[in-house]
Amino acid sequence: MSDLQEPNETFRRDLTRGWRLKVAAVASPFVFAGVPATIFLFLFLIFGTTPPIAATFFFLGLILAAFGLILGMVLSGFFFYRYSNWSHEMRERIAARGIRAEEIEWFRREMKPSERRTLKEMNSRDPLLADAYRETLASRLTASRIVKTSKRELLLMQKRQNKLKYLRADSSKKFLEELQTDVEKIKSINGEAKQMLAEAEARLQMIDVAALRGSSIADSEIALKKLSARASELPIALESARMTEEIRAELEQAEDELAQPQ
Repeated sequence: MSDLQEPNETFRRDLTRGWRLKVAAVASPFVFAGVPATIFLFLFLIFGTTPPIAATFFFLGLILAAFGLILGMVLSGFFFYRYSNWSHEMRERIAARGIRAEEIEWFRREMKPSERRTLKEMNSRDPLLADAYRETLASRLTASRIVKTSKRELLLMQKRQNKLKYLRADSSKKFLEELQTDVEKIKSINGEAKQMLAEAEARLQMIDVAALRGSSIADSEIALKKLSARASELPIALESARMTEEIRAELEQAEDELAQPQ
């Protein structure tokens, strides 16, 4: 039970960290400019009994508020940069295990304008169809990411294959055979992801038509479950292949270091 709760606790802590970064980014200019301005305004009202003293408090407060505003804007940019990195890391972590229906808002930028518009209309018109559309959209987003990632991984592995072909180490043939196995696995993942992408896009169109016609979505449940299962299995398979390749790269590097003359 504790093993199941630990990822949720970690996820909640990450969400809290992101919320704090966002608050810090928004509040920094107001805090660093507002605090000195408030303090010197208070001093101006209490002790500014004569024009010279009042002018001193006024201009000193104005100068410190201006410096505080500049410092706050610099810190705001830093915190927004940290927030952007945090958001990217969270999206990658979510996508690595498969995007769920309740997590598609994290990937709103990756949605097509027509998908965002259709989802908004369904939320107000038919909540049941909106749930089905959201589930299928999560599968479509997952498949799109897997297609892109698997292509990139495939190119990297092919480059590594070409590099190993020029090595004269005895273990290079063994590495090439293992690398070819991973290449075939990535190709298989890429093919499945493309198939899942086509199915998800077709299902999105069917749900959109069903919303326009006001029909039921009972006949879509089996297809949705199939897409959801693929969406959760393919990222795990891709991550496994990537880890295997990273381990092999470390072994190759260690072998090259040992082969170098002292």
